[in-house]
Amino acid sequence: MVDLATTYMGMSLKSPVVPSASPLSAELDNIKRMEDAGAGAVTLHSLFEEQIESEAEALAYYMERGTEMYQEALTYFPPVQDYRREPEEYVEHIRKAKEAVDVPIIASLNGITPGGWISYAKRFEEAGADAVELNVYFIPTNFHLMSYDVEDLYVKIMKKVKSQVTIPVAMKLSPYFSAMPHMASMLDAEGADGLVLFNRFYQPDLDIENLEVTPNLILSRSAEMRLPLRWIAILYGHLDASMALTTGIHTPEDVIKAIMAGADIANVCSVLLKGGIGKISELVTGLTLWMEEHEYSSIEEMKGSLSHKAVAEPTAFERANYMKVLLSVPSTITI
Repeated sequence: MVDLATTYMGMSLKSPVVPSASPLSAELDNIKRMEDAGAGAVTLHSLFEEQIESEAEALAYYMERGTEMYQEALTYFPPVQDYRREPEEYVEHIRKAKEAVDVPIIASLNGITPGGWISYAKRFEEAGADAVELNVYFIPTNFHLMSYDVEDLYVKIMKKVKSQVTIPVAMKLSPYFSAMPHMASMLDAEGADGLVLFNRFYQPDLDIENLEVTPNLILSRSAEMRLPLRWIAILYGHLDASMALTTGIHTPEDVIKAIMAGADIANVCSVLLKGGIGKISELVTGLTLWMEEHEYSSIEEMKGSLSHKAVAEPTAFERANYMKVLLSVPSTITI
């Protein structure tokens, strides 16, 4: 009997397959189905900084409108905290999820400034969330912004949230930092409990007929996991923080590669959006069968076995791979 248990940010998980933030987790029944299918934990859909800030601004406007004219008007409405708003519904969703399932619930907070929205992390903890994942979905379009400023933004947000809560905090990173090991080590040194590699930016498209910029959702493929796979393999053994591989997990073999590179968990999203929540069960079953066939007794035995520090040729993760790929292209191919 193989042991699929893993530890992520100090939390004990029954399996390394964890649904990442997506609209699927907005429904309580889906969260229950994820647990039943074998998910080790569930990351909830994100609460966005813009939702929190805009709701607060709109409420303040309508609460204060006209009160400068009639003092008694201030008593017409209940206190602000009594109003039910979307952020409040998210907090309530955490409470209901915790009551409904036994697996850890990871709340997701998405923003780009060290502002008041960060205080919601404390609300998440009070509602019962087992951890918080920070998704800093930031596109630096300011030409005067230096690379250090971008890195510092991530660190400041993470430190601010860590000061608010006692539960574990993970930072979801993009792959576009010029010195990824340094960025990861900075967050690790400042107390990040986990790093999620990598955030998958959804690039907009151009509508040339209507002259508009349009959203364009393209789900991931297994080949896309190679980028986070490489960096997790390089970072493994050098950080105290846990690591999650996200992007491109579609098959049991993908999960196995993530674990062998050094990830504690494999986040899944596109595969569930394409094939349904039942795909979790297929991944867990396939992982179990492969481990039995190859005589692995536990996830811990596999973890990091193909990392940069464990393989015979660590340069395969560096320039050597680039050179071998180019040299392997047949000269007869016409480009």
